[in-house]
Amino acid sequence: MKNPEKNWQVYILRCRDDTLYTGITNDLKKRLQTHNEKRGARYTRSRLPVTLVYREEALSRSLASRREAAIKKLPRSKKLKLITESEIVY
Repeated sequence: MKNPEKNWQVYILRCRDDTLYTGITNDLKKRLQTHNEKRGARYTRSRLPVTLVYREEALSRSLASRREAAIKKLPRSKKLKLITESEIVY
């Protein structure tokens, strides 16, 4: 029997310089720690610390990647609206 796919999440981080970074992971706590230890994405390494401001679950890595791409295409104003309208507890 095939193992069920891990729980994927799409997330947005707010960087020290107030820019936003979007990514995907299947272990959000570990990924956030990796970003803040300068071992995450190149973009965030010079913008530490980063803070988790948004997350949403995806049923698969493929769906998470598609959602990540869609969020990255949004203008900043739409990303901020997405963040403020979310009811997710961090």
